This record gives sequence, structure tokens and C-alpha cells, in this order.
Amino acid sequence: MRYAAIDIGSNAVRLLIADIIENNRSVSFKKNTLIRVPLRLGDDAFLDHHLSGKKADDLVKTMQAFRNLMDVYKVTDYMAYATSAMREAKNGPEIVSRIKDDAKIDLEIIQGQKEARIIYGNHAEQGIDKTKNYLYIDVGGGSTELSLFSAGELWASRSFNIGTIRMLDNQDTDESWNEMKEFLRENTKQFKIISGIGTGGNINKLYKLSEEKGNAPLTFGKLKSLYNYLNSFSLKDRINVLGLNQDRADVIIPACEIYITVMKCANIKNIYVPTVGLVDGIIQNLIEKNYP
Repeated sequence: MRYAAIDIGSNAVRLLIADIIENNRSVSFKKNTLIRVPLRLGDDAFLDHHLSGKKADDLVKTMQAFRNLMDVYKVTDYMAYATSAMREAKNGPEIVSRIKDDAKIDLEIIQGQKEARIIYGNHAEQGIDKTKNYLYIDVGGGSTELSLFSAGELWASRSFNIGTIRMLDNQDTDESWNEMKEFLRENTKQFKIISGIGTGGNINKLYKLSEEKGNAPLTFGKLKSLYNYLNSFSLKDRINVLGLNQDRADVIIPACEIYITVMKCANIKNIYVPTVGLVDGIIQNLIEKNYP
């Protein structure tokens, strides 16, 4: 059996096709195919609050391709969610209707709070001591989702309009940054030690660049060193010398700045990187829906 997850983000659009594994009473999944298309919807959404005809057409074509792939892979169930860019595009609902008609995909535009729940619902904390305190940090193109857990219980969760594409387009505001810092100060002051759990493409790439072994966390010091190292290269050299994809080479710098700010405000010394994202959480949601 196979499930599929579609994540329409501000920087890229992703399709994850996963094989569902039933073992006695437990159900898990194994990633089969992951496709990422860098559409950069946020460039239109955050500047114009409207997706251009070209961006909308490219998104519809991508969804048609995803529909064909799901059919070929014989996917039995799927969920498709759109996040920050589609939330801000005034013609988002119209594009959702086009995708339904032209690609036969039911797409839901979700709010930041639901996005955060799906991300931490993917059980990224498995293998980590649940008696301790953890802050989930998911940095996207348009928003940053923060969810604080203590002893396995959700303590506080919020989404902020701070993201890598938004920063590159100078559409992040001092107000949003101050709100995020205040949220962190208010909700972390009673905890002596908090570890981070980072999800999303940018922190996965940073972890890979750090060359940490096994499940070792990335330290705050190592992350700052990585940021300084990457920032010492021009955009062109980050692509040609470091070998970063063009659509990763620019966003990785503001992503570092967000992670560093969050870790500093919450006094986090280490961040674990389980290499999962929204699509993994969507697959987990499908499992919980079909195996109650």
C-alpha cells in the first residue's frame, strides 16, 4: 500500500510517495520517492499578495504531473496542503479550484497552527528522551513554526510570518520578529535546559554540511560557524564552489539567521535534526486516519 503527501510551500512544492509497512499492530512508512520543484510562489505572494498567471500555471502543471505519478505508483490515499504563500495570495482559493478541476487533486490551504501540529505530529522526537524539554523549529519560505514540549506534552505552539523568501524579499517586519522573541522569552523562561528539534530542508542541508555523525545534535557554536562560513561566499560561489542548488544557496543564509535567533532567545545549546518535514507529518496523519 502506498500513500502520498503534497506540500505546496513558499519556496518549493514537494511530493512524497511512501510505502506503508504493517507489522503486527504497528504501522510505519518507508519513503519511496520524493520530488521537489522550486516554484518560489512566495516571490509573488509576499510582494503582490497575488500569484501571477505564470506561477499559477506552473503550479497547476506540477499538480497534474503529481497526479499522474500518484496514479502510476498506485497511491491509495493522499493529502495535499498549501502553506504560507497560498495563505497570503488573494487568488489562492481560485487556484485551489483550478487544481481540483485540472489535476483532480483536493488541496487545502492550512493555517500556521495546523501546519505546526502536522510537523510535530510526525513523531520526529522518537529516540529522544521524552522526559526532557524540546522546541520544534520549522523554518519555511514564508513562516516559522515553533512548538514547545515538556515531558512529552505540548506546552505552547505558534506560527510567525518570518521565513526565508519573506526575508529575501524584505517582507519580514520588526513586529513579527519581536512577537517571536517575546513568545520564546515568555514560554521558555521556566525551563532550565531546552533542546531544539529542527525540521525542513534548510536545517537538513546545514546538518549535512556540518558533517556530524550519527544522531549527534548540531551545537549552537557549530551552527554559527557554518553561518559565518557560508556567508563568506558569494551567492555564485555557494552554487559553484560549495555545490548548493540555486534555490537553496540564497535561502540558507536567512534560514541560519532564523535558527540562530530562535536558539539564542530560547537559550538552546543543541539542535537535533531528524531530517523530516511537513510531508512526513502528512503521511503520519494518513496512517492515523486509516489505522485508528
